[in-house]
Amino acid sequence: MDIFKFGGASVKDAAGVKNLANIVQDYKKGKLVIVISAMGKITNRLEDLTHAYLNHNEDAHDIFEKIKHFHFNIIEELFEGQANAVYDDVANTFVEIDWLIEDEPDGNHDYIYDQIVSIGEVISTKIVAAWLNKTGNKALWADARNYIQTDNTYREGKVDWIKTNQIIQKDLMPLLEDNIIVTQGFIGGTSENYTTTLGREGSDYSAAIFASCLDATALTIWKDVPGVLNADPKWFDETEKIAQLSYHDAIELTYYGATVIHPKTIKPLQNKGIPLFVRSFIQPDGAGTAITKDNNPLPIPSFIFKIDQALISIFPKDYSFIIEENLSNIFELFHKHKIKINTMLNSAISFSVSVDDHPAQIEKLIKDLAQEFTVKYNKGLELVTIRYYNQQTIDRVTVDKDILLEVKSRHTCQMVMKNRKPNI
Repeated sequence: MDIFKFGGASVKDAAGVKNLANIVQDYKKGKLVIVISAMGKITNRLEDLTHAYLNHNEDAHDIFEKIKHFHFNIIEELFEGQANAVYDDVANTFVEIDWLIEDEPDGNHDYIYDQIVSIGEVISTKIVAAWLNKTGNKALWADARNYIQTDNTYREGKVDWIKTNQIIQKDLMPLLEDNIIVTQGFIGGTSENYTTTLGREGSDYSAAIFASCLDATALTIWKDVPGVLNADPKWFDETEKIAQLSYHDAIELTYYGATVIHPKTIKPLQNKGIPLFVRSFIQPDGAGTAITKDNNPLPIPSFIFKIDQALISIFPKDYSFIIEENLSNIFELFHKHKIKINTMLNSAISFSVSVDDHPAQIEKLIKDLAQEFTVKYNKGLELVTIRYYNQQTIDRVTVDKDILLEVKSRHTCQMVMKNRKPNI
């Protein structure tokens, strides 16, 4: 049994949907579950819609109409008009948002976010399932919210693994005997049948959950790159594909911010020894990257860049040591404000962290920290992480940069930097 995961870039238009069907036809070996993200940049557009609705912006309905128009254009190109049942199916799905945005926003904003943004995956999978059936691939649409069970932590649903595994084994496994299963990434459901999401870009994680619960032979993530590269092409003109990665190195790279795989993806696969392949939907014949239990070090350094970083430095007001009790209080506040620490360094009387710069959250965090500590705050910075670094790789990324914070371990170097001001 295989799990295939296709991201938004692979189904951004009708040609992408057709290409997906061709890949399924050419590479399907047996039982198959296909996990699909929202089409193109639709998650971003649905986030815009959510923001407009919650802030009573007049353009909310215009944004929604553009979202509907985008999907119906793809349907009409695939199915030549409205004859296929998928047209009404998608229209009825959109009605759920129509009803929601007609009322005044009420209650938990994160809850509202999940109810709106999750629709992108529901609709993309309905379209793909319909196309697979039209092209002779017997496909069954399955609602991931019925299988992946979470708590009520909206926007970051925590999976109930025992319940999820039981339901998938009992209810989904039998459906695979006669069908290709098409289901959604990113979304889950609560015991009260409310929709949750698993965190931004969480479709990879969804695919790993299905792979683990179904004891899959392998998970393949189809992307618009030839495999896992040693750097983002946005930052480096010359990149190299990594042919093989260990689970350990893959977890390290994703933890530090490599975007090719969602950070939570590896653990469920490693626990079951399920290999992960990253392959190109543009060149599906390519070998891609294999991520397995083989624990060989990377043959080349890997670079991870994160921009729009803020450096927060925390000092006790009375020059007491940064001890365990202080750190416990500090971490509790970061957790309270849902701010993830990207790197950290502490000394006797200071504790410094680099975080993604979300001004509203950081302002509230600093206000809470300032009750007990002195806080300094720099923004507009970048964080560079080098896995398997040497001095040459460090020199390569620090040209005309001032290093504000540097943390090194045996295999990893992290530096928070800013552009050096020119001498006048």
